[in-house]
Amino acid sequence: MSQNTSRTKKIVVLGGGTGLPVILKGLKDCNADVTAIVTVADDGGSSGIIRDYVNIVPPGDIRNCLIALSDLPKLQEDIFQYRFDSKDSFFSGHAIGNLIIAALTEMKGSIFDAIRLLSVLMGVKGKIYAAAEEPLTLYAEFWDGSIVKGESQIAGARKKIERVYVKPFDESREAVASRNVIDSIMEADMVVIGPGSLYTSILPNLMISDLGRAVIETKAEKVYICNIMTQLGETENFSDADHVRVLHHHLKEKFIDTVLVNTEKVPEEYLNQQADAEYLHQVRHDFKGLRAENCRVISADFVDLKNGGVYHDGKKVVSELLNLISSIKTI
Repeated sequence: MSQNTSRTKKIVVLGGGTGLPVILKGLKDCNADVTAIVTVADDGGSSGIIRDYVNIVPPGDIRNCLIALSDLPKLQEDIFQYRFDSKDSFFSGHAIGNLIIAALTEMKGSIFDAIRLLSVLMGVKGKIYAAAEEPLTLYAEFWDGSIVKGESQIAGARKKIERVYVKPFDESREAVASRNVIDSIMEADMVVIGPGSLYTSILPNLMISDLGRAVIETKAEKVYICNIMTQLGETENFSDADHVRVLHHHLKEKFIDTVLVNTEKVPEEYLNQQADAEYLHQVRHDFKGLRAENCRVISADFVDLKNGGVYHDGKKVVSELLNLISSIKTI
């Protein structure tokens, strides 16, 4: 390892859902070379409909990452994020940005080129890559041996998950990572995983075999941002160590170097507020279990309470990430 610490550090953030944009927004104006790698296994809502009809990767998570890393004026951002009312039957539920991404993918011939063009148009600070350049289907195998197909169907089964895996629509082939994804991971100083749904936002990326292998093999510091709350049908009754064990079980190696865990107590009135959608109990702490997984633990108050929900405070998380990466010597 070189003693040179002056060059811009390279940070790869891997995930999907609402957690990834929170971290990206916090990193946008930092002195770092930021790359987002976004899951392509979402089959619900507007993204799922577009992916099924147009056969492109689901655009919703990509849309939110573009916004998180862009400097668009508020009006343009609101237009890009606008979602048609349910009364508009033809466009019902679709975000304008999703339609634009779908159109540009068709025009340019690939999601890679569509994102690259949009990144220029939107003044994106950093790089965004779909984890794969084709839509993938997520499967879950439960402890009782049954299997469910489709990201949006997994939580509803309410069964304990043994493992998840991904396949392209043509199941005779193996899923492969998008161009530049592997190089970004291998050249990174830090790979940040999460926050996000463990089985349906995080693992769909890592289950792309060459991507998962790169995460194991890179010399980058691998940081997992553990969820603050458990999730219905995914991580019910999980501790922070349970989350890490699942990651290690899927990649068959203890690859996480550092875990960020929230130690601030969530107020009682925020628990079980969305019982039909989320199992909103706070993730239990198991520091002995985390040490057994060979992880360094950074614990702090990472809670952001807003809109009746519990989220990570992006500024607090990014502050810890930057403190950590400042101590990492560049290659």
